Amino acid sequence: MQDKLTALEDAARLVEPGMTVALGGMTLYRRPVAFVRALLARSPRPTDLTLLCFTASYESDLLIGAGMVSRIRTCYCGLEVFGLAPMFTQEANRGELEIVEETEASLSFGMRAHLAGVSFMPGRGWLGTDLPRLRPDVRIIDDPYRPGEQVAAFPAISWDVAVIHALQADRRGNALLNGNLGADVELALGARQVIVTAEEIVEGFDRRVEISGALVRAVVHAPRGAWPTSCYPLYPIGGGELLRYIDACNAGGFEGYIGNQPALDE
Repeated sequence: MQDKLTALEDAARLVEPGMTVALGGMTLYRRPVAFVRALLARSPRPTDLTLLCFTASYESDLLIGAGMVSRIRTCYCGLEVFGLAPMFTQEANRGELEIVEETEASLSFGMRAHLAGVSFMPGRGWLGTDLPRLRPDVRIIDDPYRPGEQVAAFPAISWDVAVIHALQADRRGNALLNGNLGADVELALGARQVIVTAEEIVEGFDRRVEISGALVRAVVHAPRGAWPTSCYPLYPIGGGELLRYIDACNAGGFEGYIGNQPALDE
């Protein structure tokens, strides 16, 4: 089997300008922060990215603040109890970030259509709402099997690269997510390229894994690679670091913040 263990900097070079990049994890849990920092360290940085996240958080806000993202598809972008994502809020208020209006339903159906190899997936979630006015590409159509009823046709969503942070991975790319999956399995299945960063590299597994190495292009050893988001049960959220980030952004110090990468502990 192929050894896919790769340096973090080399894996980050797989992201090219204009790509759609899907980031795994959920809100402030198991986000691929080390990989995002490697993207920030590139010169030049890849730009005109589309971010696809079931929920977006600290890692996405870093990329947005650095001017690398032109478009985002997510149903939430924030820092949970710590408040709004400051750079997302700033760029959205300025009209400098294209926000594709999404809900959990539209993301789920769009991803499911892509995985099924069809152009759309029908659902009922947006019927009777004003959301189709914001998304004219979501069409209300007649249900061919229930005369007189309608469904929303959610167009397929595709993505180029998925970046997943795992608790453990082997050199072949098999990865363990500890059962807290979010949409990571679907992101890995649908991506053209999958990058796994892992807290620990192991020789192999004697239990079922959530990500198959057959899907993975590169594996990176990244201890504490989700911090300051959490990686249960290994470490909790770095609340002090998140507050430091918010304070820096509110004071106009975003560039200074990313120029001084935080330590791996508080």
